[in-house]
Amino acid sequence: MTTAIATQTTTFNVDKAHSEVTFQVRHLLTKVRGRFSDFEGTIEYDEDDTENSRVNVTIRAASIDTNERDRDNHLRSADFFDVEKHPTLTFASQAIARKGTAGFDLTGDLTIHGVTRAVTFDVNFLGKAKDPWGNERIAFEAEATINRKDYGLNWNAALETGGFLVGDEVKISLSVQAVPAKA
Repeated sequence: MTTAIATQTTTFNVDKAHSEVTFQVRHLLTKVRGRFSDFEGTIEYDEDDTENSRVNVTIRAASIDTNERDRDNHLRSADFFDVEKHPTLTFASQAIARKGTAGFDLTGDLTIHGVTRAVTFDVNFLGKAKDPWGNERIAFEAEATINRKDYGLNWNAALETGGFLVGDEVKISLSVQAVPAKA
């Protein structure tokens, strides 16, 4: 006779005030950094068996901010995100694999500009703690590098000296604090 051991999964909501979604991409010779300011997400966290956890994130494409208004408007246009037709970027986890004591590979479906592709984030669990008001929090950092052209973000400008203005690789970084969802 086998006995099943019940595990408890807690649903956490991303705390937007203490989280960030950032990216960087080569522009000419240097890297331009930016962020998305409007996002939400849930983490169904199984503390005893993290590989049974799930993550879902939605980002409003129009909230892109590179600290340059004209560039941000261009990124919102049909040349890039086309926010009128594709207002959100989404991520839905499919698998989590432990790496070491606090690391994970988080693989899921990333949808940008209406194109969905599998991507794996390198995730570090930063811990679990109570804030000064007694609220439990969990925290993670995650990174992945994607090719923007895989998502139909093809606009570029040829340079007089050869090459192109905008790089293809985009490094995505997330720093997330999350709090238990209200019942």
